[in-house]
Amino acid sequence: MATEAVESLSSSLSTTTISPGRRPYTGSCHCGHTKYITYLTLPPPIISANPPSPSSTIRIRKCNCSTCQKMSYFHVRLMDEPNDFLLLSPLNPTDGGLSDYTCFKGAIHWYFCSKCGVRCFAFAGEGVVREVEVEGKVQEVWTADPEKWGKGKVAYLSVNAATLDNNQEGLDLTEWTEKGWISYIDWKNNADEARMGKPHEGGMY
Repeated sequence: MATEAVESLSSSLSTTTISPGRRPYTGSCHCGHTKYITYLTLPPPIISANPPSPSSTIRIRKCNCSTCQKMSYFHVRLMDEPNDFLLLSPLNPTDGGLSDYTCFKGAIHWYFCSKCGVRCFAFAGEGVVREVEVEGKVQEVWTADPEKWGKGKVAYLSVNAATLDNNQEGLDLTEWTEKGWISYIDWKNNADEARMGKPHEGGMY
């Protein structure tokens, strides 16, 4: 009876729908010069190529434009950028802390580590160094400026999911593909079209 009860419980747990929960995850470049914490709400509250609003769900994306393809960039767009992305090191990416690459109109900064070349995040907008509580301790971090974010200027922050650290509870990138959480964007043709399940022309899974 005890064995049957355990098997029944295991079966129940494996089929239970997990409620979305906001949790912190660490990420870094290969050499460790760039370190960050990002808060992800997983599973995504809404799984859609075109969610009703940017703040309604995290958006896991792959784009077919030449920039994203050449960088092999795996986008995660956050629900609340100023509070969901904390750059721990370097403290100021815009003041020589990270190398920068821009292209086309130059609006987005594709920051990368000058030591190992890894790109952890892309950013456009106003950033600020401020004090926040991290793991129970108050410390200085760099974030998008909550006072200016999205107010009349370009505001863009995308975390490169490939730089999230391995072996973190609740984080399995294979699950994102297997459960169909990734949307595929067509910027190669400037169409800004999104769909689930299959990359657009020139894109990749």
